[in-house]
Amino acid sequence: QVQLVESGGGLVQAGGSARLSCTASGSIFSINTMGWYRHAPGKQRELVATIPSGGMPIYADSVKGRFAASRDNAKNTVYLQMNSLKPEDTAVYYCNADVTRSPLENWAFRYWGQGTQVTVSS
Repeated sequence: QVQLVESGGGLVQAGGSARLSCTASGSIFSINTMGWYRHAPGKQRELVATIPSGGMPIYADSVKGRFAASRDNAKNTVYLQMNSLKPEDTAVYYCNADVTRSPLENWAFRYWGQGTQVTVSS
């Protein structure tokens, strides 16, 4: 099995910063795309950022210029640096990873973290 464990988040004042981390562990042969989604009450789940393996991050328009996603492939970890936070960034943030578990498999399963709450106060 594969587990994704997130850390970071919490309560932040508007204009402040926060950093989320997510580490994948378990039966991992390779990881393709890693990324972050968020889900705010009353809204649909929204893609925040995604990083293809060996590629550049792609961001939602709502976070461009404020958030920066990165990954450390050696550690199977993806990060989300969030700057200039706004109250509308308040949500549960979920990381995901598309994992190939064995060299015998030519497909990837998408695994999800448990979610971490980010609350931005005005």
